[in-house]
Amino acid sequence: MNTTPSGTFDVAVIGAGIVGSAIARKLAGYELGVALLDARDDVGDGTSKANTAILHTGFDARPGTLEARLVREGYRLLSEYAGRTGIPVERTGALLVAWNAEELAALPGLREKAERNGYDRTEIVGPDEVYRQVPHLGEGALGGLTVPDESIICTWTVNLALATEAVLRGATLLLNRAVRAVEERDGVTVLRTSGGEVRARWVVNAAGLGADVIDRLFGHDRFTVTPRRGELLVYDKLARPLVDRIVLPVPTALGKGVLISPTIYGNVMLGPTAEDLTDRTDTATSAEGLAFLLGKGEKLMPELLREEVSATYAGLRAASDHADYLIEADAGRRYILAGGIRSTGLTSGMAVAEHVAELAGEAGLPLVPREDLPEPPRMPNLGEAYLRPYQDAARIAADPAYGTVVCFCERVTAGEIRDAFRSPIPPASLEGLRRRTRVMNGRCQGFFCGAEVKKLMGAAGGSAPAPCPPSPEDGR
Repeated sequence: MNTTPSGTFDVAVIGAGIVGSAIARKLAGYELGVALLDARDDVGDGTSKANTAILHTGFDARPGTLEARLVREGYRLLSEYAGRTGIPVERTGALLVAWNAEELAALPGLREKAERNGYDRTEIVGPDEVYRQVPHLGEGALGGLTVPDESIICTWTVNLALATEAVLRGATLLLNRAVRAVEERDGVTVLRTSGGEVRARWVVNAAGLGADVIDRLFGHDRFTVTPRRGELLVYDKLARPLVDRIVLPVPTALGKGVLISPTIYGNVMLGPTAEDLTDRTDTATSAEGLAFLLGKGEKLMPELLREEVSATYAGLRAASDHADYLIEADAGRRYILAGGIRSTGLTSGMAVAEHVAELAGEAGLPLVPREDLPEPPRMPNLGEAYLRPYQDAARIAADPAYGTVVCFCERVTAGEIRDAFRSPIPPASLEGLRRRTRVMNGRCQGFFCGAEVKKLMGAAGGSAPAPCPPSPEDGR
């Protein structure tokens, strides 16, 4: 069921990023009417779309924290879910590289921290092994710490799979619904949004960058989100032979620092920066960010800088003044906060959803498991290491559209574009189509295929209105 006859949902989840979509999917597995709201015109169009796309073991999380536990559990849950739904994952492993004596001295502590977090597969290695594993690394590495189970994953497909399964389970997806105000009426919470009122008995706040603003609408003042901009450079696929695993710096208080990583799409990524801002909508790249990354890249892997850059982008992380995830239930207001969830939310999202459901049940939300759940969706493969439609002779023989390549840089076919618009959550814009198919994400950035892609979008009914302008109250 979706709502009661009065039009009231049992639960409204604010924010259709990875965490919010995972929560909606989990709650829709019970006899509940669930709404999933987002301020944007698509799921995963905020923080979740622009991160380093690493599936973390949680080896370097602060031991004993809720984040450490949920990242560890989320790694297991998402790994299993990826296998069931076809989300592409590559078990590349990672290597933390120490470049000076202080960083080298920190490696035993990092190994001990990993063991306290339940991960015992790290190994301290000397410079010879570092360069054996990453021969193209710049000069001067003193040693390293191996993390063999770190992986790369498609963050776009994770988000879409979770939201799609929520919808298949009966959740109602409400896009272009930025929450502006909250009212209580006769025991029901009324969310006044940019797209009209949404009524719900319970509300879950998974609004990412706007979570603190939403939290204050419910009468709390317990944390502040600072948008932290991370800029990244994406190098052409010809650079991929330079690096076959994630190369990490020794972490600092600001984050994991600048890394070099292969991507699930066959590219190589350098970044991110870490710049605290006040504007929660500023995802522009900057000359300063570019210069900073190039300087880091010259030290880490000079050969990489001689390769072509196919894209630059920036994302905003929800940095918080709270040292841990902040996930709490307010039984009196029938309200749950899932805030302060940083970039590790990609890995921990499904575990966060399990934790939220547990808190909700303890706070009084009736949780009756459904017996009629549909099978999880099988997602289109965007991973370069797996069979793509243009390579699948049997699939092409059954439907020639999968043999009609439209985007030659990324080898995207007309069949994939058609399927995206026939899916349970079709794209509302060109950017949404890019996240579902990789179309126009290659080195020419749509210069060659752009006109044909837009023609196919029009034929599929993909002309969409512009999204609502973002605001500090955006549910992302």
